[in-house]
Amino acid sequence: QVQLVESGGGLVQAGGSLRLSCAASGDTTCISTMGWYRQAPEKERELVAIQANDGNIDYADSVKGRFTISRDNAKNTLYLQMNSLKAEDTGVYYCKVFTYWGQGTQVTVSS
Repeated sequence: QVQLVESGGGLVQAGGSLRLSCAASGDTTCISTMGWYRQAPEKERELVAIQANDGNIDYADSVKGRFTISRDNAKNTLYLQMNSLKAEDTGVYYCKVFTYWGQGTQVTVSS
């Protein structure tokens, strides 16, 4: 099993920045792809960004050029640097590894 704990969410004005972290623990030896997802109110959960162990990265079109995903494999931690935040970035952000999800961290962007 893998446990995931997200942190770093909060309230920020449009144009501001936040950095999310996701710490993985448990059976982390076989972790390959780690990803960030988000769910806005009354919307489906959607992919934000994913990063594989080999460094391959993919972003949702809506965040390209504004968000940066990175990971520290030694610390089993995934990051999401979010810049130029928009109101439509508001939602609960989740970390995912295999079929495991974290509890989520709320990001609210005021316009």
